[in-house]
Amino acid sequence: MNEALPDVPEVRVVGLPQLTSGFDLVERLDLPMHLKVHGPLEPLGGEQLAKLAENINLKGRGGAGFPFHKKLRSVAEAAIKRGVRPVVVVNGSEDEPACRKDTVMINRAPHLILDGALLCAEALGARTLVVGVTRESTQRSMEAALAERGLSNSRRSALRAFVQRNPVRMVTGAAASLIRSIDGGPAIPPGRKVSASQNGVGGAPTLLSNAETFAQLAIAARIGPERYGNTGLYDEPGTVMLTVSGAVARPMVIEVPTGVPLRYVLQLAGAPPVPQGVLTGGYHGKWIDAATVNEAIVSRNSLDAVGGALGAGAILPITQETCPLGESLRVAQWLAEESAGQCGPCYLGLPAAARGMEDILNGGGPAALEALKQVAKNVKRRGACSHPDGSAMFLESTIKAFTDDLAAHVLGNGCGRPVEGVLPLFEGGRAPTGIPGGAEEEENGPARQKIYVDWTLCRGHGLCADILPEVFQLGADGFPTVAQAMVPRYAEAKALRAVRRCPALALRIEEDTRGQDTSRNNLPVLSQGRGRRALGR
Repeated sequence: MNEALPDVPEVRVVGLPQLTSGFDLVERLDLPMHLKVHGPLEPLGGEQLAKLAENINLKGRGGAGFPFHKKLRSVAEAAIKRGVRPVVVVNGSEDEPACRKDTVMINRAPHLILDGALLCAEALGARTLVVGVTRESTQRSMEAALAERGLSNSRRSALRAFVQRNPVRMVTGAAASLIRSIDGGPAIPPGRKVSASQNGVGGAPTLLSNAETFAQLAIAARIGPERYGNTGLYDEPGTVMLTVSGAVARPMVIEVPTGVPLRYVLQLAGAPPVPQGVLTGGYHGKWIDAATVNEAIVSRNSLDAVGGALGAGAILPITQETCPLGESLRVAQWLAEESAGQCGPCYLGLPAAARGMEDILNGGGPAALEALKQVAKNVKRRGACSHPDGSAMFLESTIKAFTDDLAAHVLGNGCGRPVEGVLPLFEGGRAPTGIPGGAEEEENGPARQKIYVDWTLCRGHGLCADILPEVFQLGADGFPTVAQAMVPRYAEAKALRAVRRCPALALRIEEDTRGQDTSRNNLPVLSQGRGRRALGR
């Protein structure tokens, strides 16, 4: 069974170090050592900085890969147009069990990240800088780095700077979640998608990017685009930080130039010579098979071309001796637990997808496979953040990559191999926390209400899906896709509102009293007939 990765695993480098310069000298580069290793940094104007980012083709290193120069210009234009000061946010939230590269950078080279962020703040005229983290070690290191620079959250400071600590959750790494938490809300995505560049922290245009992205910008600003371009590929210059774990002898974070063969990176970490498959991009990523590994090089374009993904830089091989579907099921169950619990396609769809994968492993046959494909298709592009999309991509990639094993489980008695647990998860597992609503212990408890659709009355008005998306989705015919479902504790009030507002009086709620203390129930038991109609008025 693979153990959880430490915050700061072994760090290696291929070629000359850039981001990891000085790591061979000290465990953490404080400000004096940082300046000795990297030297001073001169400020750049806004357009200079944007051209630099464009010339080195800098893209966000958090997974999405959005061009940094476009984001920078968008924030500048919005700030000028509205006449407001923008905000700069460093996203150091790294809450996936298989990712540690940003955590390593914040713990060991926090000033390189701050260099890039402060370059942007000065170029944009920002007066607020926020660093989002989720771990105690990264909070300590970054707060120490701000203090070493004399930066604080004082209202009298020319630049207010502080660290925003959020819970360790997959969804807290979303840009919208981080912005919402900085504004004092819960660290979960809001119900509507808004561009941070236009309307971010406090409603101001906000430049938000991944920690490694700012560090890469700081390196390029020091050595210039020409020298920066001498490392790596012509169209994707520079280095990449990767976290390599899974079935390896030495889990590590490694800095490599783009263009290095992926098989060489795996060899450095002690991966099997012929892995059964390699998960690229982390748990929102894609599998590639052993033959494809020999073709792939470390670059966003190369991995995309062979069906993989660079994503957040996580690389995870598995051995020939383990069941790949069983390994993927463990991840699918964890992804389902990481839902924020506020979007129906995610809150209901991801557990359904995990159950579908489990059904396949338990001999559910072709029907189980088709059900899993349908669930994965249904959850995409329907959530408040990218979590359901990334999770669906992982599941679809699993089905596509391991066709022989899939056939053995669907058409036969299984592959006969055990599940070794080589893909790292957090120690001991963890139930979701931070579900919206207030009294967390009360609202995160087991569901105690079940809502039913009476098909003899339902006319497909669709109000139930608008009021209670946690439970109801509408199918292609405009009718709810479920006939009955458990109601999340935090959504009980909304469920009651859906019952009251249904024009056809087609909904009812009943208590689910199995193993529960019914004396604490706070919603009325609605029976069919007179009681239901009375409540529907």
